[in-house]
Amino acid sequence: MVDAAFPSARPRPSRRAGAALEAAAAWTLAGPAVALMWTMLLGPALAVVGLSLTDWEFGMPTIGWAGLDNYFEMAGDRVFWVTLRNTLVYVAFVVPLSVFLGLGVALLIEAGATLRGFYRAAFFLPVTSTLLAMALVFQFAFHPSVGAVNRTFAWLGLPTTDWLRNPDTALFALGAIGIWQAVGLSMVLFLAGLKAIPRDLYESAAIDGADGPWERFRRVTWPMLGPATVFVVTITAIRSFQVFDTVAVLTDGGPNKATSVLLYQMYQEGFSFLRSAYAAALTCVFLGFVLLLTWLQVKLLDRRTHYA
Repeated sequence: MVDAAFPSARPRPSRRAGAALEAAAAWTLAGPAVALMWTMLLGPALAVVGLSLTDWEFGMPTIGWAGLDNYFEMAGDRVFWVTLRNTLVYVAFVVPLSVFLGLGVALLIEAGATLRGFYRAAFFLPVTSTLLAMALVFQFAFHPSVGAVNRTFAWLGLPTTDWLRNPDTALFALGAIGIWQAVGLSMVLFLAGLKAIPRDLYESAAIDGADGPWERFRRVTWPMLGPATVFVVTITAIRSFQVFDTVAVLTDGGPNKATSVLLYQMYQEGFSFLRSAYAAALTCVFLGFVLLLTWLQVKLLDRRTHYA
């Protein structure tokens, strides 16, 4: 019997009812984000996986089941293995240099006393620039006769070549453009990491005798930049895998497939040859490689990373 002094008192809901209310509230709040994620990411990804298991070509009125035929064809396709090798070489060339150059620029800017804002803006400008427009500038810079690169090499007494038409140098010339664009983003992320390092750590290191620039970097700066390094390497690797603009504008995948990468091969199969199902299979392999290498990078770097 309810006490007369508290006529409005009600029995509290059971534990099961409370859990149900919490779950309903959680899904109500998360519902729009989940729906958007399925609409923009997971749904299209599943559609691409399903399309890769068919024989559909753009314009065909019917779709037939093909199973793993597209993947078997891919395994025996020499062009696929060439594009995969080119992609991995490009990533292996661009990522380390972008990360270390970005770190070096960040350290130099942070150590400077004046014009920090100017240097940050100058190095970050390539990130915001339109790569298609800048590709034309680099096409002139790599010109075999009047380009700035060959003129500089000739002045230094070094051998010159047609950088974008030589199969041995074309991919690395595109890699140099990728590094030019990626250094600014790495710099900004490393600057944020440097700002987050407590100043008292350097004072403690100086008391322990590590007061030289190299000792300060090795014992304090580099370990504390671990989380920023993991993020920078991951983002740079993903962006390097997505190289397309410079290949399409400057080399068209040539010479002799020397600069054809996975993303450009997907474009050709899907929009030039209209082989939509085979292009979807290439997309699945591409996404698998990006996820695998990103996971490996995070796992390997995370073991040596100190999180404050």
